Amino acid sequence: MKIYVCVKQIPDPNTVVSKLDPNTKRLVRSGVSLVLDPGDESTISAAIKLRDTVGNSEVVAVSMGPASAQEAMRRALAMGVDRAILVTDPALAGSDALGTARVLAAILQKESPDLVFCSTESTDGYTGMVPGGIAEFLNLPQLTFAREINVEGAKAIIKRVTLTGYQTVECPLPAVVTIASGSFEAIYPTMKGIMSAKKKPFTQLTLADLAIDPSQVGEAGAREHVATIGKAEARAAGQIIKDDGNSAQAIADFLQRYQLL
Repeated sequence: MKIYVCVKQIPDPNTVVSKLDPNTKRLVRSGVSLVLDPGDESTISAAIKLRDTVGNSEVVAVSMGPASAQEAMRRALAMGVDRAILVTDPALAGSDALGTARVLAAILQKESPDLVFCSTESTDGYTGMVPGGIAEFLNLPQLTFAREINVEGAKAIIKRVTLTGYQTVECPLPAVVTIASGSFEAIYPTMKGIMSAKKKPFTQLTLADLAIDPSQVGEAGAREHVATIGKAEARAAGQIIKDDGNSAQAIADFLQRYQLL
């Protein structure tokens, strides 16, 4: 079985307060610590667990990003991923969710996966649209918010997280699966894993390798744009009710005033 995990390099959420460049309106990624998205580490763990359960399988990390993203891919390899594929090209700068999905789907189309794992959303962008875009480009079914996944024959079965518990959902393979946040504990790379990562296959591609026209990605192909950047409005102070013996009535009056009773 061929299992692919879509991953992303992001500014370290533990050390960096994300900022937007006022001129480009893009997330500032230069001069800050960059890491493999922590959410993707959990998703990689889910893929490795399934690989080891099913047997005779491989896990491949795929990503799109600048040359610096090699470090994130090396970490994925050190965690236990079998090989990695990175698309890096100057024309990709400024890509939106659609452009990102287009590129990742082009990689996967060439690889013919059985399963594609994604985090529900990235920790820096939070759009949650890329996995659905990949499924659409590949014309594959998508299972979402999985906290557990199994493969039986030619179908994938997941336990899908809901507000009150979970649903058991299944679909035929191949398929795209998004992993619910916190469902799998991330694997910490060992020294042996770090050393072996240097010997694992790591392929780097360009847009030309994928036969993608630069006008379909980056700033040129972006369908979504940040129009303005502003500060969030300060919240108004709440009403404080002191218990002087009439607090119950005061609370009831407040609720009645806003038609909450």
